[in-house]
Amino acid sequence: MTIETKTTVNQRVNQLTEEIKIRSQPFSRLLDEVGHVIVGQRQLIERMFVGLLGNGHLLIEGVPGLAKTTAVASLAKGIDTGFQRLQFTPDLLPADLLGTLIYQPKEQKFVIQKGPIFSNLILADEINRAPAKVQSALLEAMQERQVTIGSRTFPLDDPFLVMATQNPVEQEGTYPLPEAQMDRFMLKVVVGYPNREEELQILDRMSRTGAQHSVTPVMTPADIVRARGLVDEIYVDDKVRNYIVDLVMATRDPKSCGLEIGHLIQYGGSPRATINLTLAAKAMAFLKGRGYVTPQDVKDIALDVLRHRVIVTYEAEAEEKSSEEVVEAILDHVEVP
Repeated sequence: MTIETKTTVNQRVNQLTEEIKIRSQPFSRLLDEVGHVIVGQRQLIERMFVGLLGNGHLLIEGVPGLAKTTAVASLAKGIDTGFQRLQFTPDLLPADLLGTLIYQPKEQKFVIQKGPIFSNLILADEINRAPAKVQSALLEAMQERQVTIGSRTFPLDDPFLVMATQNPVEQEGTYPLPEAQMDRFMLKVVVGYPNREEELQILDRMSRTGAQHSVTPVMTPADIVRARGLVDEIYVDDKVRNYIVDLVMATRDPKSCGLEIGHLIQYGGSPRATINLTLAAKAMAFLKGRGYVTPQDVKDIALDVLRHRVIVTYEAEAEEKSSEEVVEAILDHVEVP
């Protein structure tokens, strides 16, 4: 790259940074609004922002009672957008999700009745309790951003984001998500317990009958779409791009980064992992008010992008090694530019 080209790139990045500092302010206000309802869980809320900005879906895993559902509902209220909560159960049918054809006797014809999937933010609560047919129906909506009812295909609204929750306990009566569907989620976020200070705040705020906290809308769906346009413009240096590719390649061939853990990995990240890691890193940069991606942006979000895409072997399970441990080892060993 010539000196003149570098100067031009720097000028463009500086201009973009100034615009992003302004456009990212509503997200800071939205974080504060959601914080009026949710104590702690800042990482979860930021990851939901990343999903919105990167046009990707989230899988949220955590034990019951950690405000996963409340966080998604509060986010929808703060954006002033459509929101549907779908409780997934073993007897759920695809038509309950997508809609169906209803016969009108007076008109003697079938009329399409759209289902709850036709909204902006979809909360798929306990997604792993739904049978394979329902999960397959959701797959088209997530990947193609469209729904087919009868012989007609309908595009879904923009923004369209699925935030699915699953419970890591009570596995009886659940249907594990297939790897192909797991790969459709941009991020898998694991929600942990609050610390002692946060637990006391929850006690003070919520330990009364009928405790409710409202969220004031601070954004619109149009703001999300405009912000995505800026995310697309964020600069990613060649060194950072190579770092992203090195991380994903290391999940397929860990020897490339000096790790002898190939026997623990059955399948590594797909090219979709590379794309999502780049988009997620750009979204992180946007939320931090920058027009360029740093290696730290990539490293901060990499575990959430890769943990559900690395499939471990039976040998790894026998050694009680999880995919998270494998990804963390890769992050520790791949050289950071």
